[in-house]
Amino acid sequence: MAKGYRGMGGFGGGNMNNLMAQAQKMQRQLEVAKEEINELRITGTSGGDKVKVVVGGDHKIYDLVIDKEVIDPEDPEMLADLITAAVNQANDEVGMISAEKMNNITGGVSLPF
Repeated sequence: MAKGYRGMGGFGGGNMNNLMAQAQKMQRQLEVAKEEINELRITGTSGGDKVKVVVGGDHKIYDLVIDKEVIDPEDPEMLADLITAAVNQANDEVGMISAEKMNNITGGVSLPF
């Protein structure tokens, strides 16, 4: 056997166990954070609050309120733009909150999911 070789134990058996425990702890924290994110409800607005949309952390729309004043049968594109803007605003905020929660757990390390 080569001098100084200790097999896998030489790799730091105790350190490897510690690393595995830390990884499992991080995995549990990530699962909790994902659940919290999915439960988020963020409101996006547009048109001076004439269009309001509630988007969840799962990016599903949970509520949509449209003021009668912005419903113009002659200009459906404007209403579509207002809805799109409100949804995008809410989704942007969901994305920022999600990234912040995940970064707090991972220390900014990008993980494959």
